[in-house]
Amino acid sequence: MRVLYGKLAALTLALMMVVGGMESVKAEGAAGDTAVAGTPITFEEAVQIALRKNITLAQAQNAVASDAATVRGAKLSFLPNLQLNTSGAQTYGRNFSETTGDVLNRNTQSLNAGISSSITLFNGMQNVATLHEAEKNQNASTLDLTRAKQTTVFTVASNYLSIITAQEQLKVQQQNLASLQAQEDQIKKMVDAGARAISDLYSQQASTAAARLGVVTAKHDLEIGKVDLVQTLNLDPRVTYDFIAPAVNESATSKYDLDSLTTRAYAQRADLAAENARVDASAQGVKAANAGWWPTVSMTAGYNSAYSTATGLPFFNQLDQARGGSISIGVSVPIFDRGQTSVAAQKARVQEDNAKLALDAQKQQVAVEVKRAYLDFQSAGEQLAAAQAQLTASDRAVTTSQQRYQAGAGTLVELTQARAAQVQAASAVVNARYGLVFQQALMSYYTGELDPAHVVLNG
Repeated sequence: MRVLYGKLAALTLALMMVVGGMESVKAEGAAGDTAVAGTPITFEEAVQIALRKNITLAQAQNAVASDAATVRGAKLSFLPNLQLNTSGAQTYGRNFSETTGDVLNRNTQSLNAGISSSITLFNGMQNVATLHEAEKNQNASTLDLTRAKQTTVFTVASNYLSIITAQEQLKVQQQNLASLQAQEDQIKKMVDAGARAISDLYSQQASTAAARLGVVTAKHDLEIGKVDLVQTLNLDPRVTYDFIAPAVNESATSKYDLDSLTTRAYAQRADLAAENARVDASAQGVKAANAGWWPTVSMTAGYNSAYSTATGLPFFNQLDQARGGSISIGVSVPIFDRGQTSVAAQKARVQEDNAKLALDAQKQQVAVEVKRAYLDFQSAGEQLAAAQAQLTASDRAVTTSQQRYQAGAGTLVELTQARAAQVQAASAVVNARYGLVFQQALMSYYTGELDPAHVVLNG
């Protein structure tokens, strides 16, 4: 016996080791799906990571799975059920014997067993309406999942463009710091030569220090942008990741028509289609609730047998003699259900009305989003043109002010103001340029045409 227990223990341990090894392989495979610290992550890889790990997207997938289970349950409700019923009893009592005239104590055992099945033949089409309602809700959740994927990709692209913008802003601040540092060196030489007052050097040093602060702030903004992307991808925030910014085609331009954009959005937005599906589902819910006024017709079939020790016959003989079956059809007509059907129908109609209101609100939201995106695109183009003109003028102003200062005809205040205007204009150009790219590259998100499998940021 001990040998047997030992073998069983060894077998159990071996199985545990095998299962543990399988779980380890699964864990390694799951880890392989995520990003590793220090490994460069491209935009395309970030999109794929987000589609696998984004929490909001996972919740939308769970909603689809839940609704699919509801549809399966509604379909199975059309099938008959099958039950096995058994019961046993021990009877205690006294029996009078006619032969001897004595009262005898007799204990008997009995057993009943059988199978039964029932099916609903008609219930006012409630089961049909319930199935259609479940299918419409599943369709809505599937469309919600499609929109959730688009939103996830949209967020990743937004985060990446924020990182690119922050990188360009950092370059602007670094170039400004380099120019101010070089200017400080020149002023120091002029002060040492007695050509300029020491106050000019102090003022320039203050400007250089402010530029260093600008570089620090720009670096902070860049890191915050990376943190936002880490959150979108659901990666470990304790680890530093290297995100590779995609190449952006700044020269590509497009022209849009507001009416055409709105029409395309009404036809292709998944979230709008989901609300339409919910309106259809709520209409089916009204039908299911009203079915409570109709009679219910059902059919029941059963087959059973019994055994008792009181008869004295053998077990299998009794089962053979006592076997029998039945088929019955029942009709249940609702006469008074304490108003439950009326209340359910009223609630269903309210839900249908709410679904229609939600649809109208979603249509309004879609139209507003498309118009806002169109106006933002138009404004971004105008801002870029104005910022570029401002930058060109500020570059000339800096060159002229620097020449005048070196010649002794201008003041340091004029040069400092000209450089500040130049930095502001360069920063405005960066914001306007990538704002235009953002609105152009992701216009398909607002119209519902965004394909999560093929997303580019090059216009």
